[in-house]
Amino acid sequence: MSDIKDKFWLDAEKAVLVVIDVQEKLAPAMNQDLYGQLILHANLLIEGFKALGLPIIATEQYSKGLGHTVAELDAATEQHRIEKMTFSCCGEESFMGALEKSGAKQVLIVGMESHVCVFQTVIDLLDRGYIVHLVSDAISSRFKGDYDNAISSAAQAGAVITTTETALFQLVKVAGTSEFKVVSKLVRQRTS
Repeated sequence: MSDIKDKFWLDAEKAVLVVIDVQEKLAPAMNQDLYGQLILHANLLIEGFKALGLPIIATEQYSKGLGHTVAELDAATEQHRIEKMTFSCCGEESFMGALEKSGAKQVLIVGMESHVCVFQTVIDLLDRGYIVHLVSDAISSRFKGDYDNAISSAAQAGAVITTTETALFQLVKVAGTSEFKVVSKLVRQRTS
């Protein structure tokens, strides 16, 4: 595979989904339009990754103070959840252990807040040589300006800015398979 394709084309054999800090006490403070998109698209990605048998890692930032993963994503991520105190997921040893155990070299990122934990994780992963795909329709911040800046800065740093459907169909690669049928059905259920 060429360098360009290796970076921009997700490969199911190399990919992991990371769901960052979508927590109860943070959710009400988010820009609600961005947050609504995040929940819808994070669920699509989680269901798609589960259908394809791909690894998922979720994190919670200081759950004692910020609560646990929101109910909408709780059941889907409960077996793969890591508690952290550092803003970047990479500062948590158990996160890095889970990432290394997955064998993934391509990291698909969703979560919040875009400009803090998400952005710092993107930078740390890029610095460690991972290929990072930041899912623009599945991240959120309190303010749209912070969200916009996180997307722009992540792109400048070398992350691939993508969307939920782009990612899912790259992972499936071909129509007519059972995986395609599952992903296609998930995508048809999407409302925005």
